[in-house]
Amino acid sequence: MTEYGRGQGSEPWHPDDPLYGDGGWGGQQAAPQAQQSYGGRPQQQYPQQPQQQYGDWGTGDQHGYGDQAYPQYDEYGRPYAPQQIQHPQQPGHQQHQQPQQPQYDQNGWPTGSYPQDPYAGGPQDPYAQQPAPYGGEQSDYYGTPEAYPPPEPPGRRRPEPEPEPQTDWDPGPDQGEHAFFAGGDDDGDGRDGDDGRDGEPGDRRGRGERRGGGGKEKKRRSGLACLVVVAVFGGGLAGVGYFGYQFYQDRFGSAPDFAGSGNGQQVTVTIPKGSGGYAIGQVLKKMGVVKSVDAFVAAQAANPDGKSIQDGVYTLQKEMSAASAVELMLSPKSRDNLIIAEGKRNAAVYELIDARLEVAKGTTAKVAETRWKSLGLPDWAVNHPDVKDPLEGFLFPSSYAVAKGQKPEDVLKQMVARATEKYEALGFETKAESLGLEGPWELVTVASLVQAEGKTHDDFRKMSEVIYNRLKPTNTETNQKLQFDSSFNYLKGQSEIDISESEINSNTDPYNTYTNKGLPPGPIGNPGDDAIKAALNPTSDGWIYFVATDGMDKTEFARNIEEHQKLVDKFNASRGD
Repeated sequence: MTEYGRGQGSEPWHPDDPLYGDGGWGGQQAAPQAQQSYGGRPQQQYPQQPQQQYGDWGTGDQHGYGDQAYPQYDEYGRPYAPQQIQHPQQPGHQQHQQPQQPQYDQNGWPTGSYPQDPYAGGPQDPYAQQPAPYGGEQSDYYGTPEAYPPPEPPGRRRPEPEPEPQTDWDPGPDQGEHAFFAGGDDDGDGRDGDDGRDGEPGDRRGRGERRGGGGKEKKRRSGLACLVVVAVFGGGLAGVGYFGYQFYQDRFGSAPDFAGSGNGQQVTVTIPKGSGGYAIGQVLKKMGVVKSVDAFVAAQAANPDGKSIQDGVYTLQKEMSAASAVELMLSPKSRDNLIIAEGKRNAAVYELIDARLEVAKGTTAKVAETRWKSLGLPDWAVNHPDVKDPLEGFLFPSSYAVAKGQKPEDVLKQMVARATEKYEALGFETKAESLGLEGPWELVTVASLVQAEGKTHDDFRKMSEVIYNRLKPTNTETNQKLQFDSSFNYLKGQSEIDISESEINSNTDPYNTYTNKGLPPGPIGNPGDDAIKAALNPTSDGWIYFVATDGMDKTEFARNIEEHQKLVDKFNASRGD
């Protein structure tokens, strides 16, 4: 390829170019008069000179050959200094006159008529018979689309930019194609190309392929890969949008809520013990009462009495606004719990459970009789002799969430757990010994007697002292016999006031405290909070006798038998005897 070659590859100049093969571009050319044909004598040799170039085409300073000074350029296109250029005198050369300065256009090409061709040779020169130079009658080899472009002046040449790789998709400026989208070679031999060159940098291979034009065509990216990327990015954006919306709703948006006081469809809701606002809201949402937990929590916090909502069974409606649900739960009308009163005997509690669960009468009593060991009694409450009902005293008086569909066993477990929790919280095991009792079981029995004999809560502590004083070995008034009608009534399953002495004194059952010293075998009922606390903290006033002077609500106490007789007379007078 010549110095003025163009295009990709080693393309020659057009063969019909008048300057094709011209030696004047490489060095100093002899004058036409001194040039001889190849068939004659040898051509005259000239001493080697620094390479001479044509004048600056851009400025129009073009000179012919001869002894006159021509601008000389080094290999980088820079002119030599005048003192560095020497021209030896060559015979046969004559000084040429300076031709008329031609005119050039803005691109550096001459305009108008052309000066005399300095390259024209004589008739004997075989190269002199070439067609006319530019501007003559010869055809323009650079004027057609398929021809080569004309050469540019040396000062204007610039390196040709490498062609961009042709792809179906433009990845954008400064963006290369990711390996994920580009298919690998199928030859499977670990080679990077078809030319057999391994380990070459991608840039060098790419340039070589572009120059040679014989490299493999890049495989098209996989459509499936594009689909996967779109799906991943689309799913990611959707997820971010969803969670962003949820975050905004949680922080700044109002909670979803129904409007109104319900749709008229009633539903029974059971609120477990110890449930807070969020737990209650979750139960209500699950049953379709409220639309969201947050709405209920907000409504409960906005209501001054909202924190007083207790566990139990409530009759509500579906699709209620959170505010109306809170108001109804605070109203007694919504409460549908099973209420166990203080002092209730187990036999009566079993009947209440049967009625609430709508099961056959006696179902719960049968479960208690046969499964009492699996209902959660503490270890100290089992294996006591002569006990009529092991669960007596452990069906703690309270409000319980009991509704149709539940099992009697589950209801009993709930009550036993409540009583056990209460007794453990009050330290029954440690305090029984300090009160002269043999264990917590006897303490529960004392509490049940206090509950049965006391008429008012103000009587409980005095009644507790009466029991402890009569149990003392030093008791000579009753000789350690309690002599309580309540224990005999429990034995008989009754609640009678008038009991004949013959009936009582003839019955030797362990629960008859008239004929047996000490406490009955077990509790005779289910004591409440006040009776339990009174059993733990009796008075110390010396009370050993008591009489219900009005027969119903008023109880009076005495320290000796004389005071007791006065109270008996008072009782008889109230009855008209």
